[in-house]
Amino acid sequence: QVQLVESGGGLVQAGGSLRLSCAASGLTFSSYAMGWFRQAPGKEREFVAAISRRSIGSPYYADSVKGRFTISRDNAKTTVYLQMNSLKPEDTAVFYCAAVRSGGLPQGPNEYEYWGQGTQVTVSS
Repeated sequence: QVQLVESGGGLVQAGGSLRLSCAASGLTFSSYAMGWFRQAPGKEREFVAAISRRSIGSPYYADSVKGRFTISRDNAKTTVYLQMNSLKPEDTAVFYCAAVRSGGLPQGPNEYEYWGQGTQVTVSS
């Protein structure tokens, strides 16, 4: 049974930082591309960042987070991370990690096979 468990969310002031983690189990982690998505109240789930299964090539980021967020992974720990710096109130959302057995960098939510339960990030102004 595949499980993705996010952690690290919380309340932070604008300009602050948070590091999200997503621990994966029940899958051959190094065979899966990993992505982070977010969903704000009343909005659709949107792509944030993706990293290839063996970190080959550069990760891909949404324009809204480029230069502020960094995605990384540790295949030995079967964990993917999202370092978020210079947070803004508009970053407030539930953040989800997702996995897909792919050699690429999928950006569409429908392309991902497995999802975590999400972690809340709230940025106050």
